[in-house]
Amino acid sequence: MKKINHIIQFIIIKFIFIIFKIIGYKNSSNLGYLIGTIFGSLFRSKKSIIKNLKKANIYQQVNFDKIANNVLGNYGRIFGEYIHLKDFRNNKLKNYISIEGLNYLKSIREKKKKFVFVSGHFNNFELMAMQIEKAGVDLAVIYRPLNNIYLNKTMEEIRINEICKKQIKKGRAGTREIIKHLLKGTSIAIMIDQRVREGEKITFFDSLASTTTIPAQLVKKYNCELVPVYIERKKKYFFKMYISKPIKINRNKNIQEITLVLNKILEKMILKNPDQWIWTHDRWKN
Repeated sequence: MKKINHIIQFIIIKFIFIIFKIIGYKNSSNLGYLIGTIFGSLFRSKKSIIKNLKKANIYQQVNFDKIANNVLGNYGRIFGEYIHLKDFRNNKLKNYISIEGLNYLKSIREKKKKFVFVSGHFNNFELMAMQIEKAGVDLAVIYRPLNNIYLNKTMEEIRINEICKKQIKKGRAGTREIIKHLLKGTSIAIMIDQRVREGEKITFFDSLASTTTIPAQLVKKYNCELVPVYIERKKKYFFKMYISKPIKINRNKNIQEITLVLNKILEKMILKNPDQWIWTHDRWKN
């Protein structure tokens, strides 16, 4: 039954992708937003979003329902924009994205050092690794495969062909791949905003949350510098991406201290545009 459901999902999404391709980038983004706000709660619970917003304890006297709708709408926009990532890659949509901090990418490209780019699932997060690689940085990206094996094949093709050629599947085998890439001089990009079973409980918005320690481990073992990256949506279809100055962490700090620093950076990113982050993930689940 699960296999049949996955096949049906695959067929439906491939059909929707065809429609998105026909109607163009802006219309796809708008249609995706409608799909997200109307049907998003069938796949991602609004109650979970509101619960996590309250758990984070960062808002007072706000319309949680409105934020939840925007979160789902942004999910929809990302979905609608996936088929157009190719046009961002080949510069047909270059006027829809601007980058602050290109000078840092140029410096990183010229240095023979290892860097770890860290960010979260903000709108449209796939563009970040794409733009870093387009700037000439030798980069490998860590990703989590989709549960639907049929859809995952399509998404992996998009990631490899349009986003970043070097993809590392999350997991034990992926950890070995990270080391191989670093030893060859390839920088690593990783999202640090999702709950991970193998992580450690580190403070995030004043509560303990299971957090990946991979960046901290790479700092300690390979003397990597950290580069926070953030992207925000501007006026529906436009994006601004921010490349921060590389951070040299004191290697005498322990894993937990370094990871806490990164969580604090992530908090500031989220607070800049709260409805552009994936509040559907329960970071504080026991």
